[in-house]
Amino acid sequence: MSTDTLVTLAGTTALAGAPDGPRICGGDDATDVIGAALGHGVDLVVLPVRRLAVEFFTLRTGVAGAVVQKFVNYRLRLAVVGDIAGHVERSTALRDFVVEANRGSQLWFVDTMAELEERLRTRAGGGNPVEPGPGHRR
Repeated sequence: MSTDTLVTLAGTTALAGAPDGPRICGGDDATDVIGAALGHGVDLVVLPVRRLAVEFFTLRTGVAGAVVQKFVNYRLRLAVVGDIAGHVERSTALRDFVVEANRGSQLWFVDTMAELEERLRTRAGGGNPVEPGPGHRR
């Protein structure tokens, strides 16, 4: 199992979760990642989609809410990187959640690290947010 690493994207240092790291199944699991992020002094955590339990993408389970709330409580931003198109196609509620999240600054869903870097660059420059990837559009 590889470890989470620090990465710099558009001048922002973030904790990037290892793809084969422990699965995030709820708020308690998120606390471990949050502790590592705070230990490194970063305010952005980047998690690959595969680190999130499938229940995260079924909003009625409450997993997404519990995880996101932990990040909000600790004033950390979260970026989920990877293809979630299949999940979004099966759930109007999730699609709406992703669209709203991507309009804000607390939680973003992006397809690639390059897309995340461009979004960070655009936000730092005060421009309009970058449209989310094709798997995340309405």
